Amino acid sequence: MSTLEADTATDAHDAHGHDHDHPSFLAHHFDTPEQQFDSGKLGIWIFLVTEVLFFGGMFCAYAIFRMLHPEVFEGCSQFLNTKLGAINTGVLLFSSLTMAWAVRCSQTENHKGLTALLATTLSCAMVFLGVKAIEYSHKFHMGLLPAGFFSYDPAHPHHEGGPNYLLWICLPFIIAQIGVLLWYAISVLRGNKFQTAVALPLIVVCASFFGGVVLGTVLESGDSTEAHATESSEHAAEGDVAHAATTNAAESIATIENAGPGTEYGVQERLAGDSTNTGLQNELTAMEKQSAMASGSAVTGQYEIDATIDSVPDEFLTPSRAGVFFSIYYCMTGIHAIHILGGIGVLVWLLVRSVRKEFNRQYFGPVDYVGLYWHLVDLIWIYLFPLLYLIR
Repeated sequence: MSTLEADTATDAHDAHGHDHDHPSFLAHHFDTPEQQFDSGKLGIWIFLVTEVLFFGGMFCAYAIFRMLHPEVFEGCSQFLNTKLGAINTGVLLFSSLTMAWAVRCSQTENHKGLTALLATTLSCAMVFLGVKAIEYSHKFHMGLLPAGFFSYDPAHPHHEGGPNYLLWICLPFIIAQIGVLLWYAISVLRGNKFQTAVALPLIVVCASFFGGVVLGTVLESGDSTEAHATESSEHAAEGDVAHAATTNAAESIATIENAGPGTEYGVQERLAGDSTNTGLQNELTAMEKQSAMASGSAVTGQYEIDATIDSVPDEFLTPSRAGVFFSIYYCMTGIHAIHILGGIGVLVWLLVRSVRKEFNRQYFGPVDYVGLYWHLVDLIWIYLFPLLYLIR
């Protein structure tokens, strides 16, 4: 979209004491809409660079602690629900699509589409926070907290009594939902069309948080009962397959080791005894390494591969070890959630301006800038999800 030509609708801005006219959306210290757009674009990119440096420091801390205590990170990551993380990843990816679409609607002056897509992006953000609320409250209840507050007991993982963490997390959103409903009702009674048009999509946005809570509850409960049972059966089946593979590998190794001088392997071994036959020596070495890897000894090492919390050694579940992991987990995901809340704030600001039809083909910079910020927030989660949930 072109921002070169200024709109003919101008404001004199006599209050500023200027002797020139310009469109209402053009700040008085800019000469053209293009100059204003480029300046804003440079500013948002500088801001995003600082955000990358900020999160880069946390990713470095994660890498250092993981390098020093890989077994702790491997064990404690079993407590994170990959289903909830995967759902949130899909929700954020979809929100990036709707945000990019919203930028296009602002460029084409499709005000209804812009309002609808901004509301959809906001709803996705609320679903993300709702799922996160379930994840956080579940871990709070189990005592999986940062170092200093860590109180997880493997013998009694679910503490009896204690505060209702989920209610406390949901309380601000309950208040917001009630407030928006009252605002909508008052706007309808007063006949204020603008406030009604703003409040209506915000009702859907606030309700989306509770949709995320319901979705997270279903996935969390399914993961703790049926999923564990499924995992057990799968592990049993995998165990049978692994046992069969191990047996076959052991038989293969025994075949090689017991190969007599008359067999093909025995002949190769005798020929490899000649120091000048280096090619055959390398081939025998490769066969021995392949046999060792097929037996599983080169893969499993000293730890058993098992993706359940039952396999987590008890010595890891201490405040000084698991507590450090959950300190990093809450720090990284919590600050990311704060950025989501910040994005919700500016998206609501855009929604209000969209209802006022303030954006046009010459002035769509704010939507574009917020879109860049939102894509960065999504990108950070794309890194957080595999690092915290998947790498084991």
